[in-house]
Amino acid sequence: MPISRVNGINLSFEDTGRGEPVVMVMGSGSGGRAWHLYQVPALVAAGYRVVTFNSRGIPPTDPCADGFTIDDLVADTAGLVEHLGLGPCRFVGTSLGAHITQELCLARPELVSEAVLMATRGRTDVFRRAHGQAEREFHDRGNELPPRYAATLRAMQYLSPASLNEDKEIQDWLDIFEVAPVTRAPGYRAQMDIDITSSRLDAYRRIRARCLVVGFADDLILPPHLSREVADAIPGARYTQISDAGHYGYLERPDQVNAELLEFFSQRS
Repeated sequence: MPISRVNGINLSFEDTGRGEPVVMVMGSGSGGRAWHLYQVPALVAAGYRVVTFNSRGIPPTDPCADGFTIDDLVADTAGLVEHLGLGPCRFVGTSLGAHITQELCLARPELVSEAVLMATRGRTDVFRRAHGQAEREFHDRGNELPPRYAATLRAMQYLSPASLNEDKEIQDWLDIFEVAPVTRAPGYRAQMDIDITSSRLDAYRRIRARCLVVGFADDLILPPHLSREVADAIPGARYTQISDAGHYGYLERPDQVNAELLEFFSQRS
């Protein structure tokens, strides 16, 4: 994984395939390699060049544990695009990655031709605010759940009931979650502070990039009605919803997600 000096930090990235570029922006706590399970192979096979990266806070990118803002993450993403000479290009983001991409569309519109925004939002609400606060408090107290309990809790939060109720499928997920728990690295704690404190929906009405918003029907972390609000705010944006998918819908239902990505990109005017 190459590491380059971008926007004042050491940023790790991978550049795969040839063709028109697609930059993929991962959510909090995960590295860009998560895209390589399903989305990168599908996009490369379709003739795209795909760039994935570890956002600030996720090693081997600098952890920046003293803290950072959404503006820093946007500037990092823009800096990588300029470093590789890619813009304007397509972007795909999920969760925090979608938030970064939405703000990039406003801050650096000349870099974004199209954007796919998955499991996203343009505002917070009482429950999401309380949940984020609770997670930060739990982390800061140094508490750790037993691995098996942590795996089952993560499954209930991030997966669809359709996955939970399939014995073979959920056993595979539990095994993965138990051996690869959520990171407790200082940089991830800094990512946990990135939040939407006031509604950005009015601002998103100024986005001019062509956008597809993807909601996951069973997403408890960022439920689909919040994604639909983003689609309603962005002029001309299209909304689609993936059934039997939780917050990890791009991993749970990769065939459906990949089909939506490829169809959207193929319709570029």
